[in-house]
Amino acid sequence: MVSLTIAQDPAADLVLSQDPFALLVGMLLDQQFPMERAFAGPAKIKDRFGTLDPATIAAAEPVAFADLCATPPAVHRYGRSMAARIQAVAAVVVDSYGGDAAAIWTTASTGRELHTRLKALPGFGDQKARIFTALLAKQLGVRPDGWEQAAGAYAEPGSFRSVADVVDAESLQKVRDFKKAAKAAAKA
Repeated sequence: MVSLTIAQDPAADLVLSQDPFALLVGMLLDQQFPMERAFAGPAKIKDRFGTLDPATIAAAEPVAFADLCATPPAVHRYGRSMAARIQAVAAVVVDSYGGDAAAIWTTASTGRELHTRLKALPGFGDQKARIFTALLAKQLGVRPDGWEQAAGAYAEPGSFRSVADVVDAESLQKVRDFKKAAKAAAKA
C-alpha cells in the first residue's frame, strides 16, 4: 500500500491511502478550498457517516447527508452542494463500476480512456481529470499507455503544479507557490 500524505494529517492520509473512493472524493472536493482540507474531507465523512461505501452514500437521504457534510468543521466551504456531488459520484461508481472506485483506473486500458472516464464523473472537468490522472500515475503507479498525454503538463516530473506532486509539507508549499505564481501571471 502506498502511503499518501496529501491531507498532511496521518489519520486522513491513511483513509486516502486505503480507500480509492476516499481519494476520488478528496479530488472532487479540491476546488475553491485549501487542498489539504479538501483531501481531509473523506476522513470527516467516514467519521461522521460511519462508512465511505459508495452504495451506502449514494442511497443516503440527501438532506441528512448534506447536513452531515455542512456541520462545522464542514467537509468543504460549500458543504451542502458538495454533498450532492459526492452522492452523484457515488451513484456513478455503483452504477458503472460495481461499487469499486478503483475500477475506474484499474480497468482503463489507455490514458485517454482513463481521462475520459474521470471527466465523465460529476464535478470532474478536463483539468481535474488531468490532475487526477497524474496523481494516479505519480503516486500510485497507475500508468496506462498514454497517461502522460492524458495528464498533459501535470505529468511533468518535478513540476509541482498540483496535488499530483504533493508528497510532504515541502512539496505542498512548492505547489502553493506554483499556483500563486500562475495566478499572478494570469492577472498581469
